[in-house]
Amino acid sequence: MFALLALLALSPQQPAATTRSVAASTPATVASTDDVWFRPEQAAACAAAAERGLQWLALRQLPAGCWTGYVGHKMQDDYELLGQALQPEDQRRLDRGHPGVTALCGMAFLAGGNLPDRGRHAEVVDRTVAYICRTAQENGLLTDSGERMYGHAFATLFLAEVYGMAAHETAKSTLERAVNLIVDSQNQHGGWRYNAFDRETDLSVTVCQMQALRAARNIGIRVPKETIDQALAYVQQSRVEAGRHRGLFYYKIHGRGAYTKPDEYAINAAALTALSSAGIHDDDIRDPVLNFLDREYATLVDYYRTHFYYWYGNYYAAQAFYQHGGAPLRRFFARLSDDLLQSQQPDGRWVNRTGPGDEMGTAIACILLQMPKQYLPIFQR
Repeated sequence: MFALLALLALSPQQPAATTRSVAASTPATVASTDDVWFRPEQAAACAAAAERGLQWLALRQLPAGCWTGYVGHKMQDDYELLGQALQPEDQRRLDRGHPGVTALCGMAFLAGGNLPDRGRHAEVVDRTVAYICRTAQENGLLTDSGERMYGHAFATLFLAEVYGMAAHETAKSTLERAVNLIVDSQNQHGGWRYNAFDRETDLSVTVCQMQALRAARNIGIRVPKETIDQALAYVQQSRVEAGRHRGLFYYKIHGRGAYTKPDEYAINAAALTALSSAGIHDDDIRDPVLNFLDREYATLVDYYRTHFYYWYGNYYAAQAFYQHGGAPLRRFFARLSDDLLQSQQPDGRWVNRTGPGDEMGTAIACILLQMPKQYLPIFQR
């Protein structure tokens, strides 16, 4: 397995060493007592719930190797569908899928130690890789059903993890082209938005691309240093410098809607994850965000338990707390795992009423519940 400390900030002339796992059943070593952030019985309950979720997902995978999801983007407290995109009923009819949701589902299986050639769900993972590779366009964009840069980023991240864990050569060639598309479409602000080569920028889409680039770079795929430097600069420029939200992050700092929404759970979790993944561990940057996430978690559960905000926000919050470790991580994981165990449905799924759908909610729930296994690079140090 390769560790997260192979960081984005490395220069192109000094790429991170590529270390692939020989057996996906070997988790990362726990380094110290302070890093023991879960109880064995808690981890066992989480693993059992995750396996039920994976079984539900396996039954929902289409013959093409994909999963469906509503194609759209968040709009205030709603999720706005893209009128020209294929929505789930048409995706099922045409045996097509949602690349972003499919990538998250694939990551959920990887998080359980499954690879294309081994594990209880090896065939599911193998079909997922094949589908993602088939979505590649001539310019490297990974897209299907009208999905855009969010889906591309998660699909790129999934391919990087597959290649890093199993040396899948087809995944590598598709991954390289997908990475080049991200690099080439970075805009003048150092970021990205919904469409490739968009001149607008927001922090959420930008962090998704950064995570994909980081994962690719960690396994030896070339990513220009200037691309990373410009993206990191944009994230740091998005930090609130004064006032009651000091230390939090704006969703946008350029164009329409700039300097608004500094108190969004998901945006702050994503920003801190991006900086931590790049080796920036300043207490002055970390503490305001982690304190905010800790305070806001209860509100998120009360009002958005089945909303896109809950799933997307905690996908990044888990990574942010994991990078910190210690008591904050123990507290976060205890609350999160208890909530997930209680909200699992009898058939094994989790509900996402506002957003791409139950496949996405179930995939992220499985990823989070399997954090103690530490198979995924995003949950290794």
